Amino acid sequence: MSEAIFVCGIFGYIGHRNASKLLVKGLLRLEYRGYDSSGVVVKNGTLESFKDIGKISEMASSLPSLQGSIGIAHTRWATHGAVTRENAHPHLSNDGKVAIVHNGIIQNSEMLRKRLKKLGVSLNSETDSEIFCHFISMDLQEGKTPMEALRNVLSMVRGTWGLCVLFLEYDFVLCARNGSPLIVGRGKNEMFISSDPHAIREHTDQLVALEDGQIAKVDSRDVQVMQIDGRAVESSYLNLEEEWGESELGDYPHFMLKEIHEQAQSLQHCISGRLRHAEGTSVLGGLQIEPHNLAQLPHIRLIGCGTALHAAQIGQILIEQWARIPAVSHVASEFNANDPVINPDALHLAISQSGETADTLSAVKEIQRKGADVYGVVNVVGSTIARQCGKGVYIHSGPEQSVASTKAFTNMVGALALFSLQLGRSRHLSKTKGKSIAREMRKLPEKIRSYLENPGPIDEAVELVMQSKSVLFLGRGISSPVASEGALKLMEIAYIPCLAYPAGEMKHGPIALIEQDSPVVVIAPNDGVQDRTMNAIHECKARGAKIILIHEEGDPIAEIGDVSIPIPATIPMLTPLLSVLPTQLIAYQTALSLGHDVDRPRNLAKSVTVE
Repeated sequence: MSEAIFVCGIFGYIGHRNASKLLVKGLLRLEYRGYDSSGVVVKNGTLESFKDIGKISEMASSLPSLQGSIGIAHTRWATHGAVTRENAHPHLSNDGKVAIVHNGIIQNSEMLRKRLKKLGVSLNSETDSEIFCHFISMDLQEGKTPMEALRNVLSMVRGTWGLCVLFLEYDFVLCARNGSPLIVGRGKNEMFISSDPHAIREHTDQLVALEDGQIAKVDSRDVQVMQIDGRAVESSYLNLEEEWGESELGDYPHFMLKEIHEQAQSLQHCISGRLRHAEGTSVLGGLQIEPHNLAQLPHIRLIGCGTALHAAQIGQILIEQWARIPAVSHVASEFNANDPVINPDALHLAISQSGETADTLSAVKEIQRKGADVYGVVNVVGSTIARQCGKGVYIHSGPEQSVASTKAFTNMVGALALFSLQLGRSRHLSKTKGKSIAREMRKLPEKIRSYLENPGPIDEAVELVMQSKSVLFLGRGISSPVASEGALKLMEIAYIPCLAYPAGEMKHGPIALIEQDSPVVVIAPNDGVQDRTMNAIHECKARGAKIILIHEEGDPIAEIGDVSIPIPATIPMLTPLLSVLPTQLIAYQTALSLGHDVDRPRNLAKSVTVE
């Protein structure tokens, strides 16, 4: 998975065109984030709502003709309440004058639901979100303005929200954000609202991103942003990068396969203009750190979830090998719970494709609270982590639609390699060694392209994997995180239980799982530790395991694999950018052979905005 498990999507429109068609199109562009139900509401004399469980395309095919040029829409992933039409968003007040869509979790919703029931309000769903429309409606009936009603309900709730409120009697939408992303895009006499910049890029490249604790009034011409207490906020429009435009399948059957084959190009985008071969270094302008300050860093921490964590683990090794600075990677969801000791002089990297991962964002805020700087390594320009950090590195992988991350992983590792090279050259890494690394990095896009044109016996590997009870992935050194990433991919989309272990740890437990014909995927480039990896291979084979061996071209180790998959050779520290490719293809082909939805696996979503 890219980073997380539960997330919803919001899209809104205020302008002069037919809102319902634009709302459905917006939801389709949010579809990759994962959902179990969806719905729209449009203002047209009344607030006309339609929602359903299942695919957006099915909801859209049943959607009645809704006229009107202002509306809001939602994709839901169930957290409070089952997957039912009643629990889908939008939610409407009982008088039909207020409609809401909400991302996030309201922690005190049960208490607020009980309060509404005591006041005689009939609740129509099991969700925590429904309380918003009823409290706002009650305040409007008492003579409060929409803004006053919104502020009042926000003062009651505890939790997270990306909230949009549509009114029957007013031609604007009110928005609020606390811990769940919400952006507003400006077109020509029309405005767009979304939880994801990808959904509005085809309409505009001008956006305002709300910060936590802010509310906004959006009409067809502009947006007014303020704090919850009413103090005005000076907001400016950000430019959305062109690469966040269209992402269509083209000739590919699935986005995952398309994105696997885009990795050569996306890595080229990541490193282009950043390598300085003559000096044997790289330049990452977004870091805003002087070389003499880089040289004095006491240690570095890298934080991420899921695929981003595996990239962080590779980054940790790159930093220690090339820069000789102590580095450690952390599971973002565990970081705050462990009450870490923060050195204000250390450097911290927060790694997230979406830039919205709640656990990673929470860690960022905790580090900053304790007086240290955090630098974002993110893909989405203007994302919450990018803004919270204020500095860092964009990985430039472009939009990634498939839930199972591929090219974003490659570019995270690529960006961390660039950073490690720059850091190493500011310290003890020689110019000669730096030039060698830069030269090999420049060759990687073509090597990726070459491998994907002839990926080897992937089908044979799939035959061993697809009917197995479980799969063991092994790697040593910098290949150990690659094994973890390969296991994650296969679990995510093929639903096969997988274990990933450092090869040396195999005999300390996982070996008990090996039976006759158990598939074991081994990442074994010619990296200086291969001989010890071979010991683990022989122990597995002695117990009847079938070895799927990922190795460098021309390496005689190929003879010991039951299925041997060659990859182009490179220097040891850059092998993850090549050895991960067969694991992606094995996962893709296995899921396809088992008849699973490759791009939208069950229970998973692209990014998480709740902890």
